[in-house]
Amino acid sequence: MMTLNKKILGITLAGTLAAGSLGFTAANEKAEAKKAKPQAQNVIVLVMDGVSSSTTTLSRWYKGGPLAMDEILTGGVRTYSAESAITDSAPAGTAMATGNKSNDKFVGVLPETVSSPGLDSSLADQPHKPVANVLEGAKLSGKATGIISTSEIQHATPAAFSSHASHRGEYDNIAEQQIYQDIDVVLGGGKDSLTTGTAKNSRKDGENLVEVAEDRGYDIIESREELLNSRSSKLWGAFAPAALAYDMDRETTNPNEPTLAEMTKKGISTLSKDKDGFFLMVEGSKPDWAAHANDPIGMISDTLAFDAAVKEALDFAKKDKNTMVIALSDHGNSGISIGNQNTSADYPSIPVSEYINPLKEAELTLEGAMKQLKPDQSNKLEVAALYGIKNPTAEETQAINDSKNLAKTLVELLAERANIGFTSGGHTGEDLFMYSYGPGKPIGFVENTDIAHITASAMGFDLKELDKKLFVDAKTAFEAMGAKVSVNAEDKNNPVLVVKKGKTTAEFPVNKDLAIVNGKEIELDSVTVQTKDRFYLSKDAVQLVKKSK
Repeated sequence: MMTLNKKILGITLAGTLAAGSLGFTAANEKAEAKKAKPQAQNVIVLVMDGVSSSTTTLSRWYKGGPLAMDEILTGGVRTYSAESAITDSAPAGTAMATGNKSNDKFVGVLPETVSSPGLDSSLADQPHKPVANVLEGAKLSGKATGIISTSEIQHATPAAFSSHASHRGEYDNIAEQQIYQDIDVVLGGGKDSLTTGTAKNSRKDGENLVEVAEDRGYDIIESREELLNSRSSKLWGAFAPAALAYDMDRETTNPNEPTLAEMTKKGISTLSKDKDGFFLMVEGSKPDWAAHANDPIGMISDTLAFDAAVKEALDFAKKDKNTMVIALSDHGNSGISIGNQNTSADYPSIPVSEYINPLKEAELTLEGAMKQLKPDQSNKLEVAALYGIKNPTAEETQAINDSKNLAKTLVELLAERANIGFTSGGHTGEDLFMYSYGPGKPIGFVENTDIAHITASAMGFDLKELDKKLFVDAKTAFEAMGAKVSVNAEDKNNPVLVVKKGKTTAEFPVNKDLAIVNGKEIELDSVTVQTKDRFYLSKDAVQLVKKSK
C-alpha cells in the first residue's frame, strides 16, 4: 500500500515540468482568457435530487409561505440521458458537471450508447472515457472548491462533480479520487467508504483514506459541533457511515448531524476566504430516496431543507454581488400528484387544507418512523401515529395490523388521507424548473448539459479545451513516443500504470494525483483514471515522461 509523504509531494522535476501548469503557458493563458472572460468570481450549484414540480408545490403549501427559490425562478431544464427519456442521477450529474450526456450508472465518463433524439451519435465513439468537470476546471483556475451532500459523498451526484467511474457503485474508486482531487471542503456522509472494515461500502483496497486526508491537511470532522467550531481552510466532514438523516428526523434519530443549510453556510464561509474565488456544489440528496418510497413527508422535509440551503447561498450572493447561484433538480421521481382518484369529481371544491393537514400530522418521515418499530412489531399502531396515521379508522387499523409490509401500507394510507397520487416508485422524465441568480446566470429553457458549460464560462474556462488537457489515452500517448507501457496489477485493488522510456521509469497509481519517477513522488494536478482497462491521464503527465532523460 502506498503512503503519502507531504514533504515529497512538493517535489517537481527541475527544468522539466512545474506541477500545476497542466500545459498552460503564458501565451495559452492569454488565449484562453480571450475565449472565455470570467463573469463571476464564485459559482454555487445546488441540486435537489429527484424533486418534481408537485413536490415543490406541496412543500410551499406545507411551509405556508414562499420558498427561497421562488424569487429566482428563471427557466426550465430538460433532463433526459443519452439513452432514455428518464435519467438516473449518475448521467444527470455527469451532464451538469461535464456538459456531456451519458448512460445509466456512468459517472463523469462518456456513454457507450446514444439513442435519444437530437444527440450526436459520435458521443459514443470513446465509451467510458473520463471527461473534465467544472470542479476540476475551477481548481485549475486557482479557485477553492467544495462538494456537500446529505447522502454518502460518494453518491452519484457529488461523484459526478468530483470523479470518473464506469459505474456509480464504484465507491472505492470514487472516494479515492475525491481525496486525491484535493477538494478544499467535502461535507456529507459516507465515512464507511474512507476506511476498511466489514460494512457494505468499507474499502476493499486496504487503504485508510482518513489517514491520507489527514496527511493532506484536512480537518476531519464528524459532528455538527465540530463543523461549526472548525477554523480550518480544508474540511472533510464525515457525519455518518452512509447517508445523513432526513431533516425532520434529525433531532430524534441523529442530533449530532448538521443541517444542509449549516453545511452550506460553513462551506461558503470557508471557501470564500480564497481571493481567487470558489466553486461549490451542494446536493439535497434524500428527497429522491423518499420519492422512491412514495413518502411525501420525507420529500417535503428535505425539499424544505434544500430550500434553506438555497437561502444561505442567496444571502451570500446578494452581499457579495459577484457570485452566480444555480438551483435545480436533476430529474423527477414518483410521478407525485396533488389530487388522485378520490378527487376526480369534486377537485374544484377541495380546499388546500384537505391535502396539507393530513401531512402535518406526521412527526417523522417514513424512515424515521420505521426506525421506531420494535423487532416483534408489537407497536405498529404507535409507529403509524408517528407517521401521521392518528386515530385510525377500523379499516385502517386492520390494514396496519395485518400488514406484511408496514412501510408500504403506511404510505398508501397517508396518500389516501391527503389525496395524493403516485404513478411510480422510480424516476420520471418531465422537464423541471431552474432557479438562478447573479452574473452569468442561465435564463430560459436549457439542456442539463448547458449548466456545465454556462458554469465553466462564468468562471472563465472552456470544458472541451480543458478535457483535451486532462484526459488522454495513456497507452496511445506513451507508445507514440516509443515508451513501453505495462500495468502492475499485483495488488488488483491498486493497479499502477508503468511507463519505461530510456533510463526513466514512471509509475502512475490509479485514482491518485501522483507520479513516481525513478523513485521520486511528484504531485500532479489531476488524478489518473482507469475505466474498462484503459488508463487516462493529463498531457502534463505525458510530458513529464517525454522530457525525462
